[in-house]
Amino acid sequence: MNKFLFPIYRILVPKPLRTVILKKTLRKKILKYFASLPETEVNDEQREVLLYLENNEVRIFPYRFHTNYSPDKIEVMYDRENGMRYVLQEGKRLYFKKRWHENKIKRAYCDLIREQDLNSPHRYLTDSFTVGKDDVLADIGAAEGNFALAVVDVVRKIYIFEYDQEWIKALRVTFSPWSEKVEIINKYVSDHNDASHIRFDTFFENKKDVTFLKIDVDGAESVVLNSCNEVFKARESFKIALCTYHKNNDEKDFTLLLKDYGFSITPSKGYMINYYDKKMKAPYLRRGLIRAVR
Repeated sequence: MNKFLFPIYRILVPKPLRTVILKKTLRKKILKYFASLPETEVNDEQREVLLYLENNEVRIFPYRFHTNYSPDKIEVMYDRENGMRYVLQEGKRLYFKKRWHENKIKRAYCDLIREQDLNSPHRYLTDSFTVGKDDVLADIGAAEGNFALAVVDVVRKIYIFEYDQEWIKALRVTFSPWSEKVEIINKYVSDHNDASHIRFDTFFENKKDVTFLKIDVDGAESVVLNSCNEVFKARESFKIALCTYHKNNDEKDFTLLLKDYGFSITPSKGYMINYYDKKMKAPYLRRGLIRAVR
């Protein structure tokens, strides 16, 4: 769309309608693009997505399991003691931002459990790629902390990195029963050090026990990786769950980078369609994450 017309379009057309238009347009582009390729250049996992798109709208997770989850099935409870709402995740309380209303929490948590479905391209762990009792997790980009909460009874220690002050308040309440094994660091992991940022190399100087990195930082994954040079050089045994769906070349770039450090790389099964990315281009389908082991 013409860059001069786009601001007018945003004003005149409500966001829900813009999203519908975007998804319809993108669906046509994806199907047209793959139809133009020789059949030998389309793999079975891509064909599965294309088959889904022939009869369904574009979704972040273009698979049938999407419909297994509904916000209406989520129960949100209220903690009068601290004035915060929470959901029960495997019997443990997961708190949300204080200002969030019940329906927003339902939608958010529905998305969270959907992305960790057994068949999801965004699922961090598998039967063969998991955490154990001797692992120390650094959860970089924790937000509400659902992943850390899922493994808190399994691992030896967790370092949670989150800068959003509203999430920090919720995280402190969520992990109060495990205060002896969960440390919350109120900083961005970045490629420099200051009052609100820290290089992971700097953190690692005094915390050399980390064995597992989970990195999901809304497109800033390359910045985080740039802060881990000394960590990757120093530690022999290491695991990384690294999101690759935010930008077009993340999977390729991160795979090459980590292979240079001696990691074995396995992409998650299936693809995501990150239609929120305005710079999205062919082939449109992106791996949710890569799992790295050394």
